[in-house]
Amino acid sequence: MTITQRPRWRDKLSGIAQDWAIPRQLAGQDPSGAAAESQGSRRLRPRLEEADKIGTSICPYCAVGCAQLIYAKGNDVIHVEGDPRSPINQGTLCPKGAGTFGWLNNPKRLTTVKYRAPHSDRWEDKPLNWAMERIALRVKQTRDETFVSRLPDGTLVNHTMALASLGGATLDNEENYLIKKLCAGALGMVWVENQARV
Repeated sequence: MTITQRPRWRDKLSGIAQDWAIPRQLAGQDPSGAAAESQGSRRLRPRLEEADKIGTSICPYCAVGCAQLIYAKGNDVIHVEGDPRSPINQGTLCPKGAGTFGWLNNPKRLTTVKYRAPHSDRWEDKPLNWAMERIALRVKQTRDETFVSRLPDGTLVNHTMALASLGGATLDNEENYLIKKLCAGALGMVWVENQARV
C-alpha cells in the first residue's frame, strides 16, 4: 500500500459516520428531522401498514379486562396493542398483555383438543364437540354416582365431594357468580375456587 492510498476500512468508516445521526446532529442539523434519519431508517415501514383487518379483543391474562386491538393480514395476526378507546387501560398493556402477540404466533401453541385415553402413552387430536359432550357426560355421571342428599344423621346437604371447580384469573365478578351458581347450586359441588385467590 502506498502512502497516498487510503485503507478500505477508512472508506467504510467514513460512510458509516456520514449515515450516522449523531455527527449530523452535533454539526447543528435539525435533531428531530433529517439529521435523525439514516438510509436504513428511511426504508423501515410499520407493520400496521400491511394490516387488512383490525379486530378488538380482551387480554386473557387477568381480570382487569384490558382492551386490545388485533391487526391481521389475511388470517395471520401481525400486531397486538392496547386499545386507546378503552376506559380501563386507555391503550396501555402490561408486559403480559404486550406478550399476547408472541403466544398467538408461537409455533408450539396448542390449537386442537388433546385427549389421552386411560393407560395410553400418547395424545390424540379430537374435535371440540366430542370433547364438550364427553365432559358433560362425565360430569353428570360422576355427580349421579356420588351425590349425597342427606348425611347419616339426617342433615340435608345435597352435595358431591367428587367434583371441584377451579376458575381462572380472567373471570370477572359476574362470571364467577354464574359459575358459583352452576357448580355449587345446580351441581352440588363443595369445592369451588378461583386461581386469582391462590
